[in-house]
Amino acid sequence: MVKQTIDVARATRLDDNLFFACSLIEHIGRETANRRQDVVNALGPSRIARIIEFADVFHCENPDAVVYRFIEEAGIEQGPYDNVGCAHYGAPTYRDMGKVYKRLATGIMHHRSISPADAVIEAFCSPVADLINDYNGSFFYEAPANILTAHLYGVIE
Repeated sequence: MVKQTIDVARATRLDDNLFFACSLIEHIGRETANRRQDVVNALGPSRIARIIEFADVFHCENPDAVVYRFIEEAGIEQGPYDNVGCAHYGAPTYRDMGKVYKRLATGIMHHRSISPADAVIEAFCSPVADLINDYNGSFFYEAPANILTAHLYGVIE
């Protein structure tokens, strides 16, 4: 019973850390007007792994300070991509989108048996990312299983 409780606690912590990392990437993308895959590429695998590992520490800090620290550390410049400004309706929050990407990354991680950092990178660099980031569409509202299926097999059900 104790081992099962520990396993659940680890899974919950990883889930929370993935949510934080995905929300942070989305927040950085919005602040710098960059495509999310460009943010992921600028951060790189080791920095993303560090964000996931220490998310519970970063979470205790001012969110804007954390965003600007990683923008500066990774040398991320202003870009031309403003999907929030182009939204005809209210755009989802960066936390809402963090949830969408966290679910996709979790599905990828379990399906492919890869590291959390690699799963986050794959999620943000996915061919379906353009559909997810189109706030004038509704793909980001799809069931997580449908988004994962679209990513894995190129099929939208």
